[in-house]
Amino acid sequence: MIKELAGLLSNKAATAEEWSRVLQQLNENEGPWYEILYGINRHLPLYLRRCLFYFVLFPEDFEVPARRLIGLWVAEGLGRQKGDQEPPECVSEKCFIELVNQNMIQVTKKKMNGKISRCRLPDALRVHWLPKAREANFLQDNMGINLSMNNTSVIRRLADHLDHKDASFDHIHGNRISSSVYSSYRNVVSFLSFDTQEESRAGEDIENFLERCISSGSFYFLWVLDLENVHKPKLPKAVSQLTRLRYLGLRSTYMETLPVFIDKLLNLQSLDLKRTCINTVPNSIWKMQSLRQLFLDESFCTVFDPRQEDSSLVDLQTLWRAFVDETSPVRNGLDRLSKLTKLGLKCKSSVSFQNEAMSSQLVAVANWVTKMKHLQYLRLKSFDESGQPWDLYLESLLDHKDLYSVYLVGRLKNQHLVSEYPLNLIELTLSASEIAKDPMQTLDKLPNLRILKLLSRSFTGKKMVSRSGGFAKLEILKFWELEALEEWNVEEGALCGLKDLEIRSCRNLKMLPDGLKLIRTLRELKLTRQPELSARIRDNQGEDWNLIFLLVLVAKCLLFNFCDTEKFDILIL
Repeated sequence: MIKELAGLLSNKAATAEEWSRVLQQLNENEGPWYEILYGINRHLPLYLRRCLFYFVLFPEDFEVPARRLIGLWVAEGLGRQKGDQEPPECVSEKCFIELVNQNMIQVTKKKMNGKISRCRLPDALRVHWLPKAREANFLQDNMGINLSMNNTSVIRRLADHLDHKDASFDHIHGNRISSSVYSSYRNVVSFLSFDTQEESRAGEDIENFLERCISSGSFYFLWVLDLENVHKPKLPKAVSQLTRLRYLGLRSTYMETLPVFIDKLLNLQSLDLKRTCINTVPNSIWKMQSLRQLFLDESFCTVFDPRQEDSSLVDLQTLWRAFVDETSPVRNGLDRLSKLTKLGLKCKSSVSFQNEAMSSQLVAVANWVTKMKHLQYLRLKSFDESGQPWDLYLESLLDHKDLYSVYLVGRLKNQHLVSEYPLNLIELTLSASEIAKDPMQTLDKLPNLRILKLLSRSFTGKKMVSRSGGFAKLEILKFWELEALEEWNVEEGALCGLKDLEIRSCRNLKMLPDGLKLIRTLRELKLTRQPELSARIRDNQGEDWNLIFLLVLVAKCLLFNFCDTEKFDILIL
């Protein structure tokens, strides 16, 4: 039954008229669609149905970030079943993948590494699911029904779509509403705002609404307060009373100050401050024993001090875009966070000359990374006071079996690290590494590597060779600002799965490798600020090899359909 629905939902050839007919049948409770959707209610497990219900909190046609959706599920415990022993993030992600595989969730955008970036609920399923969510008492009725003190309906989840038709619009954005009306929200567990107003209006409306609700005895059961993309929201002091809060989403709000009362929210599991202007986090945050996800903003160099004796973040899984300088407590501080799965760290020296204190800090960071055996994603950057890449210390990562993504910026003091990445690595980005020996000869042994980016000064040699049989799964390859590179050879049988190749500002690279024309999967070649290479490709006179290369690749795409996109593109920028 579910597979049959999935097939219908995924039919990309369906015309607008066919979709209209389907939606009409759903509204009239007739036809095969109704039978199939009715079957979902009977056969789709309750824990997956509740996950799908969450989509109706988002505006129609809104492309939902997958990480945001999964984070909200975790905060509400959705997807978990009795006896689950895995971390809640893993449980919710598995539910997400299961619904994607059954085409209940439509993927709208993917990252380069293949992971899902954005998604939405198919229109037909959304039309069916909205009334079911209300029937299940999952969502407030915001379709014009008056919510007042005389209304006995229980509102569990509230979403502000900035829609005048919503019954909650005047409560959130109005000024002359009786305070008694806010008691209607006493049982709300999640409040999401999609207020897109600019300047100060959005922040003031949020502040007033929260103040009124909390002062009227509402929102005390709130688990989720998600204000992502609301411009500079203001959090009243009354928010400190929301002691059950698990998820506080302030991403892309550009909020300037985090209220000091944040230390009262001791049950907080996820705090997202990415793309804010906050540069100070209260030290008391390290007493939050339930905190699992902490996203900071690298641009404002957020600092913190976890040296208190009573600090304990034993469950922290993500520490993203934190900042370390000579005074930061790494030893007996940050290095106590040994269960991280995702770490993003920016290290900065305050002096331009060699600094022993900072070198000691970088060694401490390297030792800390060595201890994190569950690490999946690592992003380390090292800069001097002028913003130029500086030294980066890092030991072998071979024992990090779960590590799939590494992004390093800085001069590698351990040049042998190139041969000491884990075999499960999927994505690798190097910048300013100053590797002298051809890294392609070593990296091509990584059996699962799909994305390789060698950026500015990552390789300082003149010649690279891609050997036959190497990089069996590599799909995306980028060379940026490798100014010393003069020659790149690709042997037959190398890079056999390559799809996208980008060469940018490698000014001394005069020719494309002959071996590229043997790669039958290549679908896009992008050249940026490559004047000589670009000139050769544009020159259609004579027997210029690059023109032949272009014609051969285009012919292969047309005749043999080797490319996923059924075409081959050369982009010259």
